[in-house]
Formats: sequence, C-alpha cells, structure tokens
Amino acid sequence: MRTQLQCLPKEQIEAARLNGASLWRVLWDIVLPLCRTALWAGAAIAFVSALGNFGIPAMLGIPISYFVLPIQIYQTLSSFGPSMLNDVAALSVLMGVLAIGIVMLQGYFQRRHALPLIGMAGRALGFELGKWRLATELLLGAVLCAILLAPLLALIATSLVPTLGVPLNADTVTFSAWRAIFDEQSVAWRALTNSVTLSVGAALSLMLLCLPLAWLLVRYPSRLLRWLYSIIDIPYTLPGVVLAIAFILLFARPLPLVGISLSGTLTLIFLAYLARFLTVCLKPVHSSMLQLDPAMEEAASLAGANFSQRLRHIVLPLLAPAAFAGALLVFLTAVNELTVSALLWSAGKETLGVVIFNLDESGDKVLASAISVLIVALVACVMLLLSGLSRYLPKGVIPWQS
Repeated sequence: MRTQLQCLPKEQIEAARLNGASLWRVLWDIVLPLCRTALWAGAAIAFVSALGNFGIPAMLGIPISYFVLPIQIYQTLSSFGPSMLNDVAALSVLMGVLAIGIVMLQGYFQRRHALPLIGMAGRALGFELGKWRLATELLLGAVLCAILLAPLLALIATSLVPTLGVPLNADTVTFSAWRAIFDEQSVAWRALTNSVTLSVGAALSLMLLCLPLAWLLVRYPSRLLRWLYSIIDIPYTLPGVVLAIAFILLFARPLPLVGISLSGTLTLIFLAYLARFLTVCLKPVHSSMLQLDPAMEEAASLAGANFSQRLRHIVLPLLAPAAFAGALLVFLTAVNELTVSALLWSAGKETLGVVIFNLDESGDKVLASAISVLIVALVACVMLLLSGLSRYLPKGVIPWQS
C-alpha cells in the first residue's frame, strides 16, 4: 500500500481539490480506485499468512481447544496412526488449494483492473486533517500500544519473575531465566545458535543464488526460465505447514546413491528455508535487474570486457543493494520462523521458535518469555544498526526506508 500511495499521480488529486472536491470525495473517487490492486495484493498476503500461521493459533488456540488447519495437521502428524500420512497429505492439499486459489483470484483482479502509475518525483502529496489530526494520532497510538507496546512489556515483566502469576516488584525480580538462556548447556543457547546459523546461511546462499538467476531471467529469457520464475512463488504462497509436510514426504527415505537420510537434520530445515524464502530474495533483485540498462554491458563488451569482467564491474555492483536488501529480509524472517521448523525439528536441532513453543506447551512461560524478548531485541538491534548505517549504504539497501 505504501508503495502504491507513493506512485499516485498527484495532478489528479490536485485537480480534484481545485474543483472543490472534499478529502473524503478524493479518497473515495480517486485514491481507493487507484489502490485497488495493492489492496487485493495485501489482502491475499494477509489471507495466506493467516491460513498457514502455526505459532499464534497453537499458543492461543490449543489450550482452549480452538483448532485451525495447521494445528490439525500438527496433531495428526503427532498421532502416528496407521492413516497418519494420508490424513496429513489430504489436509495439506486442502490448505494448498485454498492458498493458491486466493492468490489466483487476486492475480485475476489485478490483471483486470491494472492501472500503471507513474508518480511525480519529490515529496508525496499530503492531506491536512485539521481538527481530526489529534484524534487520528491518538487512535493510531492506542492501536500501536495495544498490538506492540503492551505485549512487549508483558513479555519483559514475565521474564523477570520466578513464575507466572507473581507480580513484578523489587522483592520478586530475578534474572534466573536470563541466566538459563546463556548457559552453554541449555536448549535455548543451542536453539539460538541453530537459528542464527540457519538464517544467516539461508540469507547468504539465496543472495549468491539470486544474483546470477535474476541476470539470466532478464538477459536470456526463455520459456523454461519463465516457467521457473512462476513456480518459485509456490513455496512461499503455500502455507509453511504444507511445505514442511512436502519435505517430510520427499525426504522420508535416504537419498539415493549416497544412502544418507536428511530426516530430522538441520540440513532439511535449511533446504526448506531456501525453498520458502527464495522468492523473498529474488523479487527485489529481479526488479533491479529489469531497470538495469543493457547498454552499459554492451559498451563494456565493445571495449573488450569479457563476460566475467562485465558481471564483476557492472552487474554485481549495481545489483548488490537489492541483493543485500533481499538477504536482510530473509534473515529477519527466518531467525524467528516457527511454521516450517515446527514439523521438521528433532532433538538437538531446535530453532528459537520451536523452543518457545515447546516451553509454552510445558508450562515454563517465564523462560519462553525471556527467549521471546531476546528475539525481539536481536531483530531490533539489527534494524537499528542498519538504520544508523543507512547514510553510508547505497540507496535501497534498507527495505523499510525510502
């Protein structure tokens, strides 16, 4: 939505205002029709994300016996019944059909009502709220406090008490949960190491993979590559539980020739991360490659530069900011991922999300809260560090900044 609003043609809005249209009329007759495609895309992302989400329904729904499809798949997989694999596969196909169906419907509406927008350079056109400004800011502040600040304060308070239900004060404050996290023999420390290793490895691997792949997709398009580009979205479109089930069924037997089994290993989670987040890293690199003028490469070729020199001195430096931005998004998403790893982990191969879920299930909510605060602090530190370094980095490297 933010990207779409930045590209709105300001001359239409200015013309409507000069003709006496109110802000509500401009919003209803101009802004909303031009933002329909972005609204549908955002709604499809929200639908697919909610459909495949495991952590929130598991922690809030299982205690009150409120089940959704990912929880049903998880419990069916844990039952080890004779028809377990058949039931899990059937539920996974149902989720996949729902997810792909809504994405196809969204794509149809986008193609039918596509309106190419070329926004004017400079500052975006703003609306003066007047007397409604204070009320709007208070409402937005209340929403942010309810969904961000209050839960975070509750996590911090819970991580500093001996057990759940004890009020936090000078007499009850304790750091025993935090000491348990950084104990080298604790499961939390092992999970932190596993999550950081998997997320950093996936981010770097996908960055190195997406650079040549985006170059091939743009410079040497073919039917095979177009088909490949279209199916790359499927692992991300599918709910994470469905992707995990697919990997379980695919690698249930040892690999042919080598006879090595990947079931229950970090390698299996790593491969699932690569499939899941490939499109997250590829999209910004592919978009940047489409904007790269081929005349520069042609001029370098005429000057005697070979293929390797053109890639190292022209293509890679210009695509590096987009590749770094994509890798950063992969890291921030994968470091606290639960939906995929919840079905792929084994003893000693836990991730942070899995450990939090297991601790919450076993009733150790204090340690679960401490690990949750640690994840929030880790992600916030990375974002603050990059925001502070933004002036020294190429434009476009930080995804959340203009």
